[in-house]
Amino acid sequence: MDINWVLQLTEELTRPLPGIEAQFRMSPQVRRPVAADRPLKKSGVLILLYPQEESIYTVFIRRTEYDGFHSGQISLPGGMFKKSDDSLSCTALRETYEETGMLIEEASVIGQLTCLHIPVSNINVFPFVAVSDKRPNFIPDPTEVQYLIETRLDELFNPLNCKSRIMQVAGKEIEVPYFDVRGNHIWGATAMIVSEFLEIVRKINGIM
Repeated sequence: MDINWVLQLTEELTRPLPGIEAQFRMSPQVRRPVAADRPLKKSGVLILLYPQEESIYTVFIRRTEYDGFHSGQISLPGGMFKKSDDSLSCTALRETYEETGMLIEEASVIGQLTCLHIPVSNINVFPFVAVSDKRPNFIPDPTEVQYLIETRLDELFNPLNCKSRIMQVAGKEIEVPYFDVRGNHIWGATAMIVSEFLEIVRKINGIM
């Protein structure tokens, strides 16, 4: 991975972020209000960047089916903050290790994106960006992950892979934008986080 590109990205992540405006470009038409009747929780997720086949890749997970709000969905690796975590970036790294098998020492966190609230589960998600100088030896945990989705960044940039469809959400039919990665539909909070990240990368790539 080009060290100058990584340095530019690191620098850009210290500046004012695109924020909610960039996130909401990939938001469903209707988002639920904050769930005031449930305790607010925190989680950390990771956009992990690594080189492969002369391209920059990142990885998503397809969650296993379970009795919960995000069963079977495609997401960034990550999970809930624990008191034993020193910080939310530590949460993101720990959970990525637990879910994908990536060794924590293989990745370096270079910055943070805008926090995003997920109303359906009343979670504030804190997204972090990390880089690895090689592709990790992924060993996904079958209890949490059906499979990994490794994708080049240019697949996410391709406008042909940015689509929308009608879905049933909270009992209503609404239009939902999503990234189509080889038939895997990345939507909701994950797509919103990725949307902000892509805007930052567009800026340093000089294509805005």
